[in-house]
Amino acid sequence: MKDILKKIITAIITWEAKMVLKKYRPQVVAVTGNVGKTSTTGALHVALRRAYFVRKSEKSYNSEIGVPLAILGVLSAWTNPLGWARNILEGLRLIFLKNHYPKWLILEVGADRPGDIARVAAWLRPDIVVVTKIGEIPVHVEFFASVDEVVAEKGTLVEALAPEGLLVLDIDSPRAMSLAAKTTARVVTYGFAQEAHFVASHAEIVYDKESGAPEGITFKINHGTRSMPIRIRGTIGQHHAYPVLAAIAVSVSEGTNLVSAAQWIEEEYVPPAGRLRILKGIGESIVLDDTYNASPSAVQAGLAALENVKGKRKIAVLGDMMELGRHSVEEHRKIGETVAEAADIFFAVGPRMKAAGEIARGKRLKTIETFSDSREAGDALRKILKAGDVVLVKGSQSTRMERVVEEIMAEPEKRKELLVRQDEEWQKR
Repeated sequence: MKDILKKIITAIITWEAKMVLKKYRPQVVAVTGNVGKTSTTGALHVALRRAYFVRKSEKSYNSEIGVPLAILGVLSAWTNPLGWARNILEGLRLIFLKNHYPKWLILEVGADRPGDIARVAAWLRPDIVVVTKIGEIPVHVEFFASVDEVVAEKGTLVEALAPEGLLVLDIDSPRAMSLAAKTTARVVTYGFAQEAHFVASHAEIVYDKESGAPEGITFKINHGTRSMPIRIRGTIGQHHAYPVLAAIAVSVSEGTNLVSAAQWIEEEYVPPAGRLRILKGIGESIVLDDTYNASPSAVQAGLAALENVKGKRKIAVLGDMMELGRHSVEEHRKIGETVAEAADIFFAVGPRMKAAGEIARGKRLKTIETFSDSREAGDALRKILKAGDVVLVKGSQSTRMERVVEEIMAEPEKRKELLVRQDEEWQKR
């Protein structure tokens, strides 16, 4: 019965979303890929909203039901029938009454299973498509016959792009670049490769002059003959340059000058919660909160950031990477090898990551602890933290690694503001 009701609600709000798009005809920017979709959506919003009336997907509303919710501008009602009734009424109000509707929509479009993006692409006609990095072993690959099928699923959104549209691609991701062949639209690229239209260079971590704690990152954006420095606060990791590059590529392609676009990003952009955010830890430690989700490439990027940041001890607290299917064993082994190079202490959470711990031990990493769940790991971690420690916390959504951060953050009263999965429905799980 629950599944039937979900299908009915999805059908109703999808129809409403179609009618809303037909009535108001906003410019639609669709963001897909496997790494950094929500960060890119947020950066795009900052880069466009001073020039246009813009709405973006809330949270990670990127599914068959999430995209219509974003178009209607309403939140998921979860299991509340009255909440869904209000959402449906809001959709009808938009259709039949005059409203001040956004001129631009920035929509995140993702896929958990085959057909997810294809069903959205069947009715969504984006004016701009941004494809972020597609890893060699993407998250959710368990439900696809091959990685190539994951790429093909993303490609259905590119195929929906109008010939006069714009396709923006991560040049450093070969699988993302392969999608250029699926359209005759104009293609703009971004990344660290010098051949890109928008190139990042000279990336480095910025530290507070008094405390020595990491504050953010700085890098240069190069476009044609222009070069512009930019600083992003509250996060570390070279991979955080990519969402900013993508946003500036779209903004400049739509007529904004490079200086203005970079200035807007620097003034307003803050990476979403759980995406390698720098938080204060107890006992003057530093927490790198990367708990939103985990794919092999994202975990490797997090470990690279941990290795490069200054700290007395480097501690990696990693939960299982889920939905990898037959790739799971090998990918967790690879993480074990990287952890041994990046960390002084490794807390492995879950049976899959335990295997990574065994590999790390074989690589002569001495301090390795294994835990069955995130709360147990958080409790143990709280007892050993010292001033100057830097802790990376990451894992797939179902491992609930934000609970580790809750145990060690210096400002737990701000958890609803700073951490992922803090709404009531998640707290019940």
